[in-house]
Amino acid sequence: MSFKSISELLNGLTQKEFSSVELTRDYLKRIQQYNAELNCFITIAEDQAVEAAETADKRRETGAAGLLEGIPVAHKDLFCTEGTLTSCASNMLSNFIPPYESTVTRRFLEAGAVCLGKTNMDEFAMGSSNENSHFGPVRNPWDSTRVPGGSSGGSAAAVAAGLCAAATGTDTGGSIRQPAAFCGITGLKPTYGRISRLGMIAFASSLDQAGPMARSAEDCALLLQVMAGHDPMDSTSAQQAVDQYSHNLGSELKGLTIGLPKEYYNEGLDPTIGQALQEAIKTYESLGATIKEVSLPHTSLSVPAYYVIAPAEASANLARFDGVRYGKRCDSPADLDDLYMRTRAEGFGAEVQRRILIGTYVLSAGYFDAYYRQAQKIRRLIKNDFVEAFGQVDLLLCPTTPDCAFPLGSKSADPVQMYLEDIFTIPTSLAGLPALALPCGQANGLPIGLQLIGNYFQEARLLNAGHQYQQRTDWHLQHPTLG
Repeated sequence: MSFKSISELLNGLTQKEFSSVELTRDYLKRIQQYNAELNCFITIAEDQAVEAAETADKRRETGAAGLLEGIPVAHKDLFCTEGTLTSCASNMLSNFIPPYESTVTRRFLEAGAVCLGKTNMDEFAMGSSNENSHFGPVRNPWDSTRVPGGSSGGSAAAVAAGLCAAATGTDTGGSIRQPAAFCGITGLKPTYGRISRLGMIAFASSLDQAGPMARSAEDCALLLQVMAGHDPMDSTSAQQAVDQYSHNLGSELKGLTIGLPKEYYNEGLDPTIGQALQEAIKTYESLGATIKEVSLPHTSLSVPAYYVIAPAEASANLARFDGVRYGKRCDSPADLDDLYMRTRAEGFGAEVQRRILIGTYVLSAGYFDAYYRQAQKIRRLIKNDFVEAFGQVDLLLCPTTPDCAFPLGSKSADPVQMYLEDIFTIPTSLAGLPALALPCGQANGLPIGLQLIGNYFQEARLLNAGHQYQQRTDWHLQHPTLG
């Protein structure tokens, strides 16, 4: 049962082939068996999960089943969950028990999903490899010597290893799509504002967006149906109607025009990934899509612009963690300055400290105009590139990452090389567009991911295009063999 799709699991529950309790216990058994090696979970909510599964079975018996009734899922450990540790993989919040539920996790509860626990991540979602966690690195289930990607690496690895049916992630500069590509699963970054950010611990407020991570585009459509929608408690939540994503997966692709941004197909792309993408392009042509080359001329400026804007917002958001209100507090501070300095030095890891320092610098007097304002101007140029491209095409098809999952520790000493891992995902984040990552091949036993980018609030079109591709291929059905 561990590698079945959500649709298959729902059908099995409906047909009484198994109960939610049996399904939940099966996943919990796998978590106990493999989590010590993979380190996917920070918190395993065994008792609460079994209790929720029992409730789900009762509701199903009475005909009151929700859309995800009895389906075991996991949540990235930056979604506040009432009464359950929410640490953001940081020493700073290693004792934080939220008194309220995030909108995303509440909607899962209302849909009948069973929460198995909270997944590991890069601390405060800052990273591309999941090596920055206070609780240790997550390992890729395809090869435990390699990274799963970040910052939603725990969620991606848990889905890939069959430790949950699906998981939530967040994407600031590629943190759903990059780990989805590295772990051979499907991950969707929705349009900014499509999903509420209430109760989602902030990294960069103008960029952070929650999204689903699962085995297929069809599963992601089911999850997005639960997650999407306006939230009056979140001022960044869009007042936009929610499509019936699962009902829109049968549309033919004839007449669809797919653009290939020439800046993404350059010498920096691994040739094996390039070849896998060419095969995917042929598949889309066979499905009736028209392929056209387009240009996104400001792509090369996206990484430097992002690493000004995101740290600037992080420095403001993380100022609240000062040892006074909640979270970690240093022992026996001499005075208020000592309290602030030692709490933050002890509570934050190296990468978080680096980004706070960068962000504080670019926002400081004398440097704001030179760095932050210029980065925001570049952000507008990048958005305009996409707007112009979508005047010519319906979707864009490009790589998700420049290479496959790299060895643990191989890029930790070089932050710039690590930051460049997001070169193909950051432009979409800066523009606030939706994008879908899905597996399209393998190289030396490691998954390869392609990325589809859509226009604003065109998640239904994206998911349909992904689903049609997965109807013709079986890369999304492949899964690692665990020892």
